[in-house]
Amino acid sequence: MYYGYGYGFDWTIILVLIGALVSGIASLNVRGTFNRYNKMMNYRGITSNQVAEHILHAAGIYDVRIERVRGNLTDHYSPKEKVLRLSDSVYGRTSVAAIGVAAHECGHAIQHQEEYAPLKLRSASVPLANIGSWVSWPVILVGLFIGSTPLAQFGIFLFTFVVVFQLITLPVEFDASARALRILEQDNILEGEEHKGATKVLKAAAMTYVAALFTTILQLLRLVLIVNGRRRD
Repeated sequence: MYYGYGYGFDWTIILVLIGALVSGIASLNVRGTFNRYNKMMNYRGITSNQVAEHILHAAGIYDVRIERVRGNLTDHYSPKEKVLRLSDSVYGRTSVAAIGVAAHECGHAIQHQEEYAPLKLRSASVPLANIGSWVSWPVILVGLFIGSTPLAQFGIFLFTFVVVFQLITLPVEFDASARALRILEQDNILEGEEHKGATKVLKAAAMTYVAALFTTILQLLRLVLIVNGRRRD
């Protein structure tokens, strides 16, 4: 059996196509859901910035800045800088979608304040994930090119760091969303259909992380199949 790279058909490319399809569907879903509820304005007329400030202060957090960042859905919280950045599509908006996203990022700030274990673990694993992302592929390709199975397998080992990082990311993201939705409901910031809308937005966003993990696992499986196929040849 042969797995491509020069002769014949590399059937393992199907795994890549499946991963791309799943990721594409998840991406379209989150954008579609966000756009749908970006048209629903909250009845109180409060902005995402005001909600973020309220959540942070209610949690006793006063040293986190709220800034605007370019892009669409590029929102994130930076623990090192203690900055909560809201994208152009979220910053200053009164939509249910924008408030849900802003509250989610506040959830990360609260995790940081409380030293949430999975968040600390994810932060600590970033260097290894970067090594796995940037070094694994060259090592694997060199190993395949020179016919060194051990070197290619070492590259696969490095790539597993990416899988582990994405696996650790899941509880961090799901917890941030759970915190956000709980606060939005308890503080009567969003009610009824508004809260349901924010829930759908954050669930759709969470599925992009699940899709990313699934895609990376398929990539790992493909690499294992290719290297094992070369070893048998």
